[in-house]
Amino acid sequence: MTTDVRRAAERYQGGDPAAGITTRHAFSFGPHYDPDNLRFGALIACNEEHLAPGAGFDEHPHSHTEIVTWVVTGELTHRDSTGHETLIRPGDVQRLSAAAGVRHVERNDAAVPLTFVQMWLAPLEPGGDPFYEIVHGIADSTPYAVPEAGAMLHVRRLGAAERTAVPEAAYVYVHVVRGEVVLDGERLGAGDAARITDAGGELEAVGVTGAELLMWEMAGE
Repeated sequence: MTTDVRRAAERYQGGDPAAGITTRHAFSFGPHYDPDNLRFGALIACNEEHLAPGAGFDEHPHSHTEIVTWVVTGELTHRDSTGHETLIRPGDVQRLSAAAGVRHVERNDAAVPLTFVQMWLAPLEPGGDPFYEIVHGIADSTPYAVPEAGAMLHVRRLGAAERTAVPEAAYVYVHVVRGEVVLDGERLGAGDAARITDAGGELEAVGVTGAELLMWEMAGE
């Protein structure tokens, strides 16, 4: 087993601050090309997005990507070319399977700032029909499957000194949404992440404070 910790401060800075959009990329993205940081397992992007009130991303296309969104604070307005228009709030899991192609709009139409984490996964097979799903208020420890990418998302909310097992898998990606945890001897704070290869099931994350984690369990290639 190997654990590779990536700190929030090491993320690539993107977005358009003049338009009220600040983005922090965990992987090679757009102008931030890094051939040594293209993906981990099925995960090809983990973007922390900060949108000021009224800011957003105008209609844009995606294809051959599983897009999973987790709101941290505020609410996200989503509209797509398959006819869905929804509000995503903290505790909701949204997935847009772009398949052969889809267009969507993402905006902060609220009067308060919006922060969300958006994760992109590469599908096992390209093509197909677009698919949309939202799970409102997902319960703690309830896994959310993305079979198209051979992946499972685990949402964990920990109290101080509370423990949670890291899934046993070829690839596990742990993103700290809020709070602090200790994982494999490393103290991780909000925005930090750990990339674990060949996780054997003996690893635990321990809350230093109250904390919220997103853990991706992914099969080998």
